[in-house]
Amino acid sequence: MFDYEKRLAELTRQTILCVGDVMLDRYVYGEVARVSPEAPTVVLRARREDIAAGGAANVALNIGSLGSQCILIGVISGDESGRVLATALTSIGGVENHLVLDPTRPTTMKARFVSEHYSTHLLRADWEDGKPLDQEREDEVIARAEAALSKCGALILSDYGKGVLTPRVVEKLIAAAKKAKKPVVVDPKGNDYSIYKGATVITPNRGELSRAVNREVRSTEEVVKAAQEVCASAGVDAILVTRSEEGMSLIRRNAEPIHIPAFAVKVRDVSGAGDTVVATFATMLALGADFEAATRAANAAAAVVVGKRGTATVNFIELRAFLLPPALRAYEEKLALDTDTLNERLDAWRSEGLRIGFTNGCFDLLHPGHLKVLAEARAACDRLVVGLNSDASTRRLKGETRPVQDEVSRAQMLAALEAVDLVAIFEEDTPVELIRKVKPHVLVKGGDYTKDTVVGREIVEGYGGEVVIVETLAGQSTTRLVDRSKK
Repeated sequence: MFDYEKRLAELTRQTILCVGDVMLDRYVYGEVARVSPEAPTVVLRARREDIAAGGAANVALNIGSLGSQCILIGVISGDESGRVLATALTSIGGVENHLVLDPTRPTTMKARFVSEHYSTHLLRADWEDGKPLDQEREDEVIARAEAALSKCGALILSDYGKGVLTPRVVEKLIAAAKKAKKPVVVDPKGNDYSIYKGATVITPNRGELSRAVNREVRSTEEVVKAAQEVCASAGVDAILVTRSEEGMSLIRRNAEPIHIPAFAVKVRDVSGAGDTVVATFATMLALGADFEAATRAANAAAAVVVGKRGTATVNFIELRAFLLPPALRAYEEKLALDTDTLNERLDAWRSEGLRIGFTNGCFDLLHPGHLKVLAEARAACDRLVVGLNSDASTRRLKGETRPVQDEVSRAQMLAALEAVDLVAIFEEDTPVELIRKVKPHVLVKGGDYTKDTVVGREIVEGYGGEVVIVETLAGQSTTRLVDRSKK
C-alpha cells in the first residue's frame, strides 16, 4: 500500500513537464439588479474582477501549489491577454514557463460574468482562434519540450483544442517521453484519441468519453466498456474517467476496474477541476505511486478545488487533509500557513467571545521549559496562538548554525501539543506585525523577560489587553542543549 504520510513530503523534489494550451481566465463579479431595457437579458452591475491562469497554465499552477516544480510550454500572442498571462506566470513560484510567441493568433481568453448573490455564471465570452500551429512554432515547442524532458519525472499533455497540441507535436513528445521512460498523462480533447497513441494514461470526463466512443455513456458498466475500447484503440496503459459526483473510475489493461467514490463536499465551482486531476495524477506517478494511489490522490485534490470559487488549485496541506486519517493530520489543522487561514480562525474565536492568548519564540528544540511556558500561557486564555520565527529570522537572531530543525518541523512539533491552538510563522525579527494581526487579549512571555521588555506590550496594553509573565524552569534552554550535544 502506498504510504501517503511518508511519501507526500517528497512532492517538493518532483519536476513535471506540462505542454499544452495556455489561456487567461477573467472573472467579472457583480449583482443582478434589473432587466435590460434594450434586450430581454439581466444587467450585471459589476463590482470586481479577477484574473487567473487557465488551461495548461492552471495545470502548472496546481503542480506548483502541491510544492513540486513545473516546466510549462505553451503559446501566446503579443496581445494584452498574452502580456497579462506571461506576467502572472512569471510571478508564481514553482513554475518555469517557456512561452512561444505566435503573433498570428490571439491569446486565448475566457471571460465569465458571475452573479455573486445567486452564485450563478450568467455568461462566458471567449477570445480564441484555435488554428493549428505552423511548422515553425511546432518545431519550437518540440525542441523546448525535448530539452526539458530529462529534468522531469512525467509529461502532461494538456489539450484544450486550441491548436498547440497538433498530431505531430503529440507524436514527437510521446515518443521522446517513452524513450526517456517517463510516464505521459493526457488531458484529452476531441473525439479521436488515436492521436495520443502510446501515452500512459488519458483522463477524460464522462462526457468526453461518450464523444470518443460516439455513444452516451452513463452507467458504471458503460463507462468500463467504453474505457476498455479506448484503451485498446489508443494503445494506452489506462483510462482515468472523472465522473463528477460519482467519483472516478480507473480502467487498466488486463486488470480489474477500480471505482473510487467522490468525497462529500459542497460544490461551489467545477472550473479547472480537470486541471487539478491531471496535475495531481501525473505528479504522483513521478513520485513513484501506482495508478490506484495516484487516482486516490487526484480524487482528493478534486474534492478540494470544487469547494472553492473560480479556477482554483490545491496545496500540500489540503491534499494531506483529505488523504490521511484524522489522527495523523490533527496537528495540521493548527497550522496557519497563510493570512486567510489565520484570520478565519481568529474571526471564529472572536465570534464565540473566546479570550485569545499569544506567545512567541524560535522553539528550535522543544524542552520542559518550553512546555511549562506554553501550558501556563494556555491557562491564561481560551485559545493560544504561537508565533514562530521563520528559519531566516532564527538565523539572524541565533546565528548561522541555527535553527537545528526547519520551520515546518518546528511548527508541526508545536501544533502537536495540546496547549497550542494555532501556530503562525513570521519572517520578521520580532512578532510585532503578527501581534497587530492577532490582537490578543493576553500576551504571554517567560520569566527571563520583564513586562517592560516584552515586544508588543504597548500594542496590547494600548487596546486594553494584558501582558503576563510566567515563571520558567531554571537551566532549560535550546542553546544549552545544542552546546551539550557538541561535547
